[in-house]
Amino acid sequence: MSSSRKAPVIVITGTPGTGKTTHAELLAQESPIPLKHINVGDLVKEKNLYEAYDEEWQSYTVDEDKLLDELEPLASEGGIILDWHTCDIFPERWADLVVVLRCNHTMLWDRLEKRGYPLKKIQENNEAEIMEVVIEEARSSYAPEIVVELQSEGTEDLESNVSRIVQWIEAWRKDRGIANS
Repeated sequence: MSSSRKAPVIVITGTPGTGKTTHAELLAQESPIPLKHINVGDLVKEKNLYEAYDEEWQSYTVDEDKLLDELEPLASEGGIILDWHTCDIFPERWADLVVVLRCNHTMLWDRLEKRGYPLKKIQENNEAEIMEVVIEEARSSYAPEIVVELQSEGTEDLESNVSRIVQWIEAWRKDRGIANS
């Protein structure tokens, strides 16, 4: 499937608060080719791709089949950035690059507190970061050579991470004999 695509599918994942959306937005701006940023959490809400809303956790229970059906045509075409706190739901054939953002858990706690998350949601996400849940999920779902772990603790990290991904995009196109326009 990925062989015919003119542009890659890049998954940016990480515990909530690690900077996925900020990275995805900047990458969409800086990319040498057009990339559409898809905030999967927003898409789930906009297109009603959920089974229920959990008041206590302030989160949606996603209907994975509906979500995958919605994303499949976009993934086959390529040229998208999938921004979500989990990645193992996406079929292996979709992903050309899986970026897992990491953040110091104290800093993460502050970021989530600023978002007004309930305490138990902050604790759960903080624990997930300490236990390396997302990176383990990525490593067990995709080929090791496409999974990249990047620190995300400030503007400097953001800029160097995005420029690394831009270089990766250029190499990806060159490997496929697609001219960088």
